[in-house]
Amino acid sequence: MSNKKAALYIRVSTAMQADRDSLPLQRSDLANYAKLVLNIDDYEIFEDAGFSAKNTDRPKYQEMMARVRSREFSHILVWKIDRISRNLIDFCEMYEEIKKYDTAFISKNEQFDTSSAMGEAMLKIILVFAELERKLTGERVLSVMIDRASKGMWNGARPPLGFDMSADLDYPVVNEEEADLVRFIFDLYEDLRSSAKVSRYLQEHGYKTKRGGNWGSKVVTDILHNPFYIGTYRYNYRESARGKKKNENEWVEVEDNHPAIIDKDQFRRVQNIIDSNFKGNSQSHRNNWKTHIFSKIVFCEHCGRIYVSNTGLLRADGITPSRYYCTGVASGGKCTGTIGDVTLVPFIFNYLLNYCNLTERITEKMRFSTIEKILLSGPYFINVESIEASTIEAIKEYLCHRPNIEIYQNPECFARRITPPKNQVQDEIKKFETALNRLNELYLFSEESMSQKEYILKKKEFESKLADLKSEDKNSVNEPEIQSSINHEMYLKNIVMLKALFESKFPVTHEGLMKNIGTEMLYQIVHDLILKITVKNNMVQSIIFKNGIVHRFNYKMNSSSRIISNVDLFLYANRDKIINYVEKHGTIDRKTIREITGAGSTESETAIRSLLRKKEIILIKDGKNKRYTLPKAQN
Repeated sequence: MSNKKAALYIRVSTAMQADRDSLPLQRSDLANYAKLVLNIDDYEIFEDAGFSAKNTDRPKYQEMMARVRSREFSHILVWKIDRISRNLIDFCEMYEEIKKYDTAFISKNEQFDTSSAMGEAMLKIILVFAELERKLTGERVLSVMIDRASKGMWNGARPPLGFDMSADLDYPVVNEEEADLVRFIFDLYEDLRSSAKVSRYLQEHGYKTKRGGNWGSKVVTDILHNPFYIGTYRYNYRESARGKKKNENEWVEVEDNHPAIIDKDQFRRVQNIIDSNFKGNSQSHRNNWKTHIFSKIVFCEHCGRIYVSNTGLLRADGITPSRYYCTGVASGGKCTGTIGDVTLVPFIFNYLLNYCNLTERITEKMRFSTIEKILLSGPYFINVESIEASTIEAIKEYLCHRPNIEIYQNPECFARRITPPKNQVQDEIKKFETALNRLNELYLFSEESMSQKEYILKKKEFESKLADLKSEDKNSVNEPEIQSSINHEMYLKNIVMLKALFESKFPVTHEGLMKNIGTEMLYQIVHDLILKITVKNNMVQSIIFKNGIVHRFNYKMNSSSRIISNVDLFLYANRDKIINYVEKHGTIDRKTIREITGAGSTESETAIRSLLRKKEIILIKDGKNKRYTLPKAQN
């Protein structure tokens, strides 16, 4: 019949069956059956080779069902019913669906047709026994595998890191190169006491997993938990490869079954640390606690998750910068965002310094391009193409039309401007706000000495007391206006404080800030001014200040996320001196470069190589007294 079209579905479960005669046999039988018995010449064959019948997640099967839903086929023809599925639920769902599209199901070997009630009933009975057979077969296989495991025999699966499969022994043997990495992981964990930190270290230093992938805390934890490394073969431990653990009485464990690569005492120590961390009893993290300057304000531009803070590695200059990781990394997700203080500190604080300079210079007539140039002044912004126009517009509006801060610096003027408080709590609030303002002025401008530590502790004390008082004063109608004014005042006060602290040379470096100002003060400034920082590809994408303005950056094409080096800083400060000298005198040698820049021989040589690489200068005389000129001078 011309309106009939059959889908011939063929499946074999192993590559061995596919390579022999199973597929050709099914193909031939079904094609002949369609033509001779069903009188259907129009058919299409769907083949899934090497797929199990435990579910219907097979490419050709799914393609066939999609076309059934478009009413392309009148019949589905299979060689045997278990070619579709051995799972009764899966088959029943399939059958109920194809009935909606008037598609008949026919099994060639079982000789029934679901277009009849008897055929449909027989089909379901057969499936019940097919599923029973599969479960019985699974139980028999499991009992054989457990028997083999109890004798210390390998039951398949990939060997863990540190071992390779031996065809001769039919059992994993030690891979010495990988075994060294496993030993290093155990040693590193005893030092860091955190699988997340270990995974980040391995990732940052170029180590690869057994299959060449990226490290995650779950991968490290699995290695640390695996008794295979102390010579114990464990089987029937989980429901599946990543499933939940089975009851301990179902496990098969054979101790000293193969050569160990980890000492049993070290393995026990590691398990104790893991258990202690899990129970929250570890004191090591509390004892080693340090202030992370950008803690809880760095977010991933890619996935929106917050970055977690961790202590990085000790540097040669004695500084231990923090590193920040997207929680997508810690949770084993695909997002691998990361950034460190070495990148964040100079970028953020040099930008704040530029903002300080802008507050002093800005006028109503200043162009957007001039504002942008001021904000992006310095070597730490060499990869930034621009700041979004909406950002610059908002900055100009805010700075040019802000309330007169001098009014708020005088407590008496402040009292006249705002309706006096009507209760004792508001009096206390006003008192502490005034005290906080005077504390800032005392630290910044008074000749009387006050240590940084004293200032921070006192400021935190006042701010804590203010927060408590404001939570009590819920019924005050004047508080929102006071709060708005105080926020604005405190924001600009911090800008003033920032500039007073950074009277050193510009640009400021990570090392200089950490040694001269310290982590605590940098933390205080950042968290007083900034609400949120977003990061992508190791580069700052936006800074959201507490005054509500979002400063968003656009980067140049093919921008690199590399850390700004001392050479970059040297060239930023001295490039114009070198180029101007060459323009005036025609050439320059290495000795002259050292004289006009005050640099040492190593620093100047590195700078020369950088200028040569960028083709800003060219070598015209080689030998002991090398000389350089500008490229255009050769024309």
